[in-house]
Amino acid sequence: MTTLLKTTVQTIAIAIISPLLLTHLLLSVTSSADSSLETHSQFLSLIPGKLGSYLRVAFYRFALDHCDPTATICFGVLFSKTGARLHQNVYIGPRCMIGLATLDDDVLLGPAVQIPSGPQSHGISRLDVPIRDQSGTLQRISIGRDSWIGGGSFVLADVAEQCVVGAGSIVTKPTQPQTISVGNPARPVGKRGEPSTVSASDTAGATATQVDEVRADGTLVS
Repeated sequence: MTTLLKTTVQTIAIAIISPLLLTHLLLSVTSSADSSLETHSQFLSLIPGKLGSYLRVAFYRFALDHCDPTATICFGVLFSKTGARLHQNVYIGPRCMIGLATLDDDVLLGPAVQIPSGPQSHGISRLDVPIRDQSGTLQRISIGRDSWIGGGSFVLADVAEQCVVGAGSIVTKPTQPQTISVGNPARPVGKRGEPSTVSASDTAGATATQVDEVRADGTLVS
């Protein structure tokens, strides 16, 4: 699609979702911006195909802290925090859930990736108060440029630039640049660009959805 045609489609998409921007503004005043975002996110997530992606991006360009028009947001994607930031050429696969996160340029998220607002979004220290009533601490999670997060992964810590996280992994500690990490909890098993191959025997403890083999050039083999 040519640049002119894309720009035209993006402009039309903004016009279509403009009533939702008004309801988002009103709900943000009467409740909270995050609560309104969740409501509109659930509605917009149900629109399929490229049309759905264009409409979602059009809305999030105004509702999020930053959403680049080149982003792709697939079916079923939910946002919970207006502070989320999506940079150039970000791809978010189907049914992902995004909290207070920054996705840098060219980040790819496979299906059903969850990036909540840090590992302490709920307080758990008190036993005399239900967890739902204990305040937590929100933390921005950043995914560095040109990183690929495999489907079904749960990201609770920063992922550095040009990293690969294997499918079904749980990231609990920050990664180093160009690292390939797999497992629960995710641990480094290789570096992108190195000729070595890491086999399934080196990824003991990975979940059933984990890839069987991870090549250091970034190719995941199931």
